[in-house]
Amino acid sequence: MPAIKVTDIAWGRLQSPDLDLAEQFLTDFGMVRAARTSKALYMRGSDPNHHLHVTELGEPRYIGLAYYAANEDDLAKVAALPGASGIEHMDEPGGGKRVRLRDPDGYQIEVVHGLEPVAPLPLVRNPLNLAEDRTRRAGDLNRLKRGPAQVMRMGHGVIMTRQIRKALEWYRGTLGFLPSDEVYRDDPNEIVGSFNRCDRGETFVDHHVFFCIAGERTGLNHFSYEVRDIDDVMMGHEHLRAKGYKHMWGIGRHHLGSQVYDYWSDPWGRVHEHWTDSDRINVHHVPSLAKAGEGTRGPWGDPAPREFQEHASP
Repeated sequence: MPAIKVTDIAWGRLQSPDLDLAEQFLTDFGMVRAARTSKALYMRGSDPNHHLHVTELGEPRYIGLAYYAANEDDLAKVAALPGASGIEHMDEPGGGKRVRLRDPDGYQIEVVHGLEPVAPLPLVRNPLNLAEDRTRRAGDLNRLKRGPAQVMRMGHGVIMTRQIRKALEWYRGTLGFLPSDEVYRDDPNEIVGSFNRCDRGETFVDHHVFFCIAGERTGLNHFSYEVRDIDDVMMGHEHLRAKGYKHMWGIGRHHLGSQVYDYWSDPWGRVHEHWTDSDRINVHHVPSLAKAGEGTRGPWGDPAPREFQEHASP
């Protein structure tokens, strides 16, 4: 039995030497400032979560991931685990309480509860005239304005580790993740990638909230954020390209998870993904085992470049 079952991912936490530059990238990526202090930047999406990205001031590094606990009782359960911080009142914008842990590679994992919600932000909606429903926007012209994508919420975090079995045992045993699909390279008994989702019983959730990759390095492969639709993915791509940011991979559609994706690097090399249209599954989903390449190549889009596959920001 896991210690608890977290309900969703909350945010990713990085460290950067220039908060102005960090805010500019994240604004161009489609986020909105929630709060900023002399020591940290908090960015949000359109959903009512207070923030979904934290940047602390300092030398560039990946700090860790945060997940929502269902209630304070679950915080108490996590606080009783070996090496846990105990329940802390968060002295940060949004408030709330948390317990801090360390994963097997030493990165911080926050389990949080009770943050102040914020009012949702309006989205530009873009109904499409589909082949089987050509009058969904009858009489309305589709005249979208150029600009950043509309980031709504955080979808998942992806790490690389040299000890994938140990990492998966820890994340599943501590946070209650369930395997959705797994990938092997040559031997089906040697997993090189594992997609994991939150266990919310009958409730349908994203195909994965956590993806773990076996590699020669340890650290962050990427943070991932949901945007409203494929137009947002495309418009975000055009906007970031015009701003001169480094493109890592995309646009394409994944096979496992099915998301339409696009990956970009921030000024310090940390990768951020726009995605839309994820598979939604529940406790009844039966995991698959796919061979790398055959099972992971999507129906359209270029294969992942080696730079992306081997990327890990420490």
